[in-house]
Amino acid sequence: MTKNITLLFLLCCSLASAQFLEKKKDLKAYNGFFNFHYNESEDELYLEVDKLDQEFIYVHALKSGLGSNDIGLDRGQLGGTAIVKFVKAGNKLLLVQPNQDYRAITDNAAERESVEEAFAKSVLYGFEIKETQGDTYVINFTPFLMEDAHGVARRLKANKEGNYKVDKSRSALALKNTKAFPKNTEFEALLTFTGDPQGRNLRSVAPDASSVSVVQHHSFVALPEDGYEVRAFDPRSGAIHRSYKDYSTPVQDPIDKRIIVRHRLKKKNPELAVSEPVEPIIYYLDPGTPEPVRSALLEGARWWNQAYESIGYKDAFQVKMLPEDADPLDLRYNLIQWVHRSTRGWSYGASVVDPRTGEILKGHVSLGSLRIRQDFMIAQALMNAPFADSDDNYEPMLEMALARIRQLSAHEVGHTLGFAHNFAASVADRASVMDYPHPTIRLKNGKIDFSDAYAVGIGDWDKVTVAYSYGTVPKGMTESWYLNDVLETAEKEGLRFITDSDARAATGAHPDAHLWDNGANAAEELEDVLALRKKAISNFSEDNIKTGEAFSTLEDVFVPLYFYHRYQTEAAIKSIGGQRYNYAVKGDQQQEIVTPLSAKEQEQALSAVLMTLDASYLAIPKDKLALFPPRAFGYRRTRESFKGNTGITFDPLAAPETAADMTLDFLLNPERANRIVAQHAWDDALPSFDVILEALLEETVYKKTADSYLSEVQQTINYRVLEHLKKLSVSKKAIPQVKAVTFSKFLDLSMKLALSQEANDRYIAQELGRFMKDPEEYEEVAAPKIPDGSPIGSFQCLNN
Repeated sequence: MTKNITLLFLLCCSLASAQFLEKKKDLKAYNGFFNFHYNESEDELYLEVDKLDQEFIYVHALKSGLGSNDIGLDRGQLGGTAIVKFVKAGNKLLLVQPNQDYRAITDNAAERESVEEAFAKSVLYGFEIKETQGDTYVINFTPFLMEDAHGVARRLKANKEGNYKVDKSRSALALKNTKAFPKNTEFEALLTFTGDPQGRNLRSVAPDASSVSVVQHHSFVALPEDGYEVRAFDPRSGAIHRSYKDYSTPVQDPIDKRIIVRHRLKKKNPELAVSEPVEPIIYYLDPGTPEPVRSALLEGARWWNQAYESIGYKDAFQVKMLPEDADPLDLRYNLIQWVHRSTRGWSYGASVVDPRTGEILKGHVSLGSLRIRQDFMIAQALMNAPFADSDDNYEPMLEMALARIRQLSAHEVGHTLGFAHNFAASVADRASVMDYPHPTIRLKNGKIDFSDAYAVGIGDWDKVTVAYSYGTVPKGMTESWYLNDVLETAEKEGLRFITDSDARAATGAHPDAHLWDNGANAAEELEDVLALRKKAISNFSEDNIKTGEAFSTLEDVFVPLYFYHRYQTEAAIKSIGGQRYNYAVKGDQQQEIVTPLSAKEQEQALSAVLMTLDASYLAIPKDKLALFPPRAFGYRRTRESFKGNTGITFDPLAAPETAADMTLDFLLNPERANRIVAQHAWDDALPSFDVILEALLEETVYKKTADSYLSEVQQTINYRVLEHLKKLSVSKKAIPQVKAVTFSKFLDLSMKLALSQEANDRYIAQELGRFMKDPEEYEEVAAPKIPDGSPIGSFQCLNN
C-alpha cells in the first residue's frame, strides 16, 4: 500500500513537471542552438537545455551604453568571454565555467581530472528544473538575464557615481534581438539601475541619473569546428597572445604556454603562390555611420587586405556594410561600430576569443564619433587663416581629419585581427598602422605643408605581423623555422616591435617607442615641431574661425595648437636616461639586447627638452592675447579648455605654467632619475643626475630676461621647476642618491637666491629654507590642469 502511494506521488510530480510549458499560454517558440520559449503575459523566457556537460561559449555585452567616456560603458561594448557548460545537480542545473588557465593537455583522463580538481571553477548561476522531457530540461532563464552580468553597477561605484542596483520592476526582456540560430542563441534584456547619483559624469548623460537603463546582450555560441591550428607566440612578433599553464608538460620544458590570437584562415589551394581563402575574414560597418566618415572607415579598414595579399591570399580580408536585418552583437559578424559619447573618448578594438585555442570568433571595433571633430580642430588651428575669404573653406581641414580616420579604422581593426601596438614604427618611416600617428606637417619655404599629414595604406611592419600570424608555412619547412625567418628578415630590414609599457612617457626608457610622435630622432623632431608651432601661432588670427562664431570658440581652437608639442616632448624626454633594447630571444643574431643611449644622444635630447621650459617658446604673443576675451555667454569652459587663476579672464601665465608642468612631470619622474643615477654608475661617461639638474636650473631658475612679460612667464615656469624638485625629493620611489643630489641643489639655490635683490628670488630662497627644515610637511601645489590630449589615439582592448 505504502509503495503504491509513493509511486502515485512520484507519477503526479512527474506529470506536474511535464506540464510546466503546457500551463503557459501563448508561448512563442524559438528553435536553434538552444531552443527557448517566450511568455509575453509574464515576460519570462524558458530555456530548453539538451546539452548537459557539453561546453559552449558564453559572451555578454552592452547593446546600449551610457555615452560617457569617463565611465566607460559604451554601446556595443563586449564583456567577458567564457567556456561554460550546464551541469545537473539534483533538481538544479548549474551553469559552470571551467578553469582554462590551468590545464593538462594529455590523453590521460586521470591526469586531466587531477588538474581540474586542483583549481577552482566558477558556478555562474543555478536554475531550478521546471520540466523534464527525456534528456531535455526546461528552466526559467529570465532571472539570469536580469543579472548585472556586465558589471554596470560595479563600474558606476568604482567611478564614484553612486551605489546602484537592478530594479527588476523597471526591467524587462528585449525581444528585438533575442533570437535563435543553428550555432548561436542570442538574448537581450533592458536593465534599469536605480540609485543615488553622486558623480557628475552620470548626471551629464542621463535624463534622470537616479534611474539609468541599458540593454544587456548575452550570447550562447557553439564551439568552433575542429581544424583550427594553434600558433606559438614570439615576443618579437607583435601578436597579441593568451597564456595558460599546462601541467602535463615534461619537467625540462616550460609549463607556461603562450599562443597567439588570430582568426581562422586557410588557403583553398595551399600549393599555389596566390589563392583565395576557404573562408575570407569579413568585417561589417555599422550602417549608422554617416558620410563622409563611412567611406573613410571602409577605405582604411580595407587596407589590411594589402597585408594578406603580401602572403599569397586573394580577397582574404573584406569589409562590407552590415545587412539591415543583422544584429551587430551577433557573433557571426565582425563589426566596425560608430559610437557616440558626450565627450571625446577612446576608440578600441575588442575580440571574442576562444579561451582554449586563441581563435578569434568575432572582432568588434568601437570608434568614438567625436574623434574626427578633434582632428578637424587640430587642422583648423594649424592652417593659416582658413576662413579669411570664405566660411565654406573647410575641405582642407576635413581631408586631414578623414585621413586620420582612415588610419584609426585600420588601427582598431588591427587589434581585432590579433595585433598589438607597435610604437617603434614611427622611426621606420611610419611602418605600421598599429602606432599612434602624429600628423607629419612640415615647414617648407616658410609655409606650413599639410600634404603628407598621414600615411596611406598598410605599413611594412603590418605585413610582417600578418605573415607571422596568418602566413602559410611552405611545404618542407617547419613552422618554427618559418616564423623565425619572418622575424629575422624584418630585423634585417630595420623593422622592430616595441609596445605599450615600454612607450609610456612617465616611466618608459626606449628612445624609439613613443605615442603620437614622428621622426627617427625624437630630439630633432621636437625642435622641428617647436619651429612649426611657433610659425602656426604667428599665423593664428580671428580667421581661424567662421564669421559669427564667438571668440571663445577661437580660444578653444588655439588649445591644440598651443600644446601641439606635448607628445614630441614626451618622446624626447624618454631619451634622457634611455636604453635601446629589443624583446630579444637567444639565438637571434640580429637584435641587440640592451644598450644605454650615448651621452651625445642624451645631451641632445636634454637640450631640446629644455626649450619647452623657455619663456620665449611658452609665452603666448601679446597680439594673440588680445583675441581671448572672457568667455561669452553660453560658452562655458570645458575639460578641453585652458585653465587659469585669474577668474573669468584669460590667464596668460597659466598656459605656460601648465605646459611647463607637463614637461617637468616626465623629466623629473623619480624612476627616470633613479635610472640616470644607475646608468652613470654603469658608465661615468653618461650624464649624471647632478649634471642634468644643473642644466635644468641654468635654463630656468638662474635665467634672466629684460622683457617684463617674458620675465613673469619665466618666473611662473621656475616655480614649477622648484615644485617638481620638492616633489621628487620626498617621493617614496626616489632612491637616496636622487634625494641627496636634489637636496644639494636646494642648498646651492637658497644661498645664491638669498643674496638677490629680486622679490621672486628671495621668496624662493625663503620657501626652500622652510621646505628643507621640515620636508614631511610638504603639500603639493598643483598647476592648472592640462586640457585633454589623450585620448587622441586609440586604446587596445582585447576581451578573451
